[in-house]
Amino acid sequence: MSVIPLVFTSGWASGINAYAVVLLLGVFGATGVSDEVPAALQRTDVLIVAAVLFLCEVVADKIPYVDSVWDTAHTVIRPVAGAVIAALLAGESGSLPELAAGAIGGSTALMSHLVKAGTRMAVNTSPEPFSNIGMSIAEDLGVAGVVTFAIFNPVAAAVIAAVLLVLGIVLVVFLASRIRRFLRRRAQRREERHLAESGGPRPPG
Repeated sequence: MSVIPLVFTSGWASGINAYAVVLLLGVFGATGVSDEVPAALQRTDVLIVAAVLFLCEVVADKIPYVDSVWDTAHTVIRPVAGAVIAALLAGESGSLPELAAGAIGGSTALMSHLVKAGTRMAVNTSPEPFSNIGMSIAEDLGVAGVVTFAIFNPVAAAVIAAVLLVLGIVLVVFLASRIRRFLRRRAQRREERHLAESGGPRPPG
C-alpha cells in the first residue's frame, strides 16, 4: 500500500505538534505496534529529546501570547520536521520517492502550522486564558488520536486530517478580523514598551 496517506497525516500532525508525532511514531515502532516506523525515529536518544521538547510545548502552548511566540519560533521547525518524517516514512516503505514525500509532508505541515498559529492569534484576543488551554488540549488529543488511527487505518486518518485542515483554513479566514486586531495590539504594546524605555510620551488610546 502507498505510504502517501501516512505521509499526509504525519505532515498535518507535525504542523500542530511535531514533537508529539516523533514521540508517538517512535514508541509505536519501538514497541512493535507498527513495522512502518523508520528505525531513526525509534532510537532512544531521539525519543528522549522528543519527550522533553513535547513537555516544553505542552506548557508553552497553554499560556496566552507565549504560545504565539512559540508558534513563531516553530514556523520553520514544524514544516522541516514534517518533511523529514515524511521522507523517512517513504524511505522505509519504498513506495514513494523520498523527495516527493518530503514535499508532501513539509507543505502539509506548513499549512496546518499556519492554521494553528492563526487560530491562536484569534484566541489570544480573548481576555481569559481558558479558551487557550481548551484549544491546546483539543489539539494535543487530536494529534494523538489521528496519528494513532493512521497506524491502523492510514487512508481514513488521512481523510480526517484533510477535513480538519480545510475546516481550520475556513476558521482562520472567518477569524481574520480578530487576528488583525491581535497583531495591532501586539504592535502597539511593542511601541509603548519602546517609548517607555526611551522615556518618550505614551501614545494616545
